[in-house]
Amino acid sequence: MPELPEVEVVRRGLERWVVGRSIGEAAVLHPRSVRRHAPGPADFTGRLAGRSVARARRRGKYLWLTLDSGDALLAHLGMSGQLLVQPPGADDERHLRVRLPLTPPAGAPEPLELRFVDQRTFGHLLVDRLVPDDAGEGLPSVIGHIARDPLDPAFDDDAFAAALRRRRTGVKRALLDQSLVSGVGNIYADEALWLARLHWARPTESLRRPQVDALLAAARGVMTEALAQGGTSFDSLYVNVNGESGYFERSLNAYGRRDRPCGRCGTPILRETFMNRSSYSCPKCQPAPRDARF
Repeated sequence: MPELPEVEVVRRGLERWVVGRSIGEAAVLHPRSVRRHAPGPADFTGRLAGRSVARARRRGKYLWLTLDSGDALLAHLGMSGQLLVQPPGADDERHLRVRLPLTPPAGAPEPLELRFVDQRTFGHLLVDRLVPDDAGEGLPSVIGHIARDPLDPAFDDDAFAAALRRRRTGVKRALLDQSLVSGVGNIYADEALWLARLHWARPTESLRRPQVDALLAAARGVMTEALAQGGTSFDSLYVNVNGESGYFERSLNAYGRRDRPCGRCGTPILRETFMNRSSYSCPKCQPAPRDARF
């Protein structure tokens, strides 16, 4: 599933290619892709037609286009969703679900299409009204519960540290809780925990403030590096708006490296089952706590 760096790469592409254009007559080719838009596909396309795109924004793994109507076109990519910018004459992708024609502003190059492609149809699009957030900016109402992410300038380290210790759960489970901190998924949680030398089942209430600070620094560092490399891609399902995959998988220290030597101490990386997923860690650098929380 795309995590914060991958979604931010897509947002930057939308900022470059889509902002300033107007949306024409949208076409919903698979109703499941707009299933979260309760009024249905006709209302979805009607609220987009003729609207100009003012901004491309993101919170955690959600991204949205701010429209001149005060609405937002919100997207969650799910497991395999892609937002691709294509010329109108390009062949349709096999799993094309929604097509949005984009009219250029005066003096701009030729028209384009924004296409939502989703093989597994776990992702979705919807149109939602913008409401003010805690910074006075517009936020789609349906994601008001999503916390800020560690790369957000308004992220509050002190509040996060206090809330983390109150959770009384395992630290990785807390990192995946989008109401506490957004944008961190399985891959970058494992990478940040490896960098901070913390086991994924370490009880949150046992963490001292320097350890929380080290964990935040690790999360920011690994996601900033991933951004610079275009995100992490293990197959063709994650691509940016131009269809290019990310290359950060080549720099992973823990995730997906079962039985390969730890880059710090040489101990084979261990894979363990966690929440129906996999957790990867170094048993020497990240020793399991006696009072583990799962």
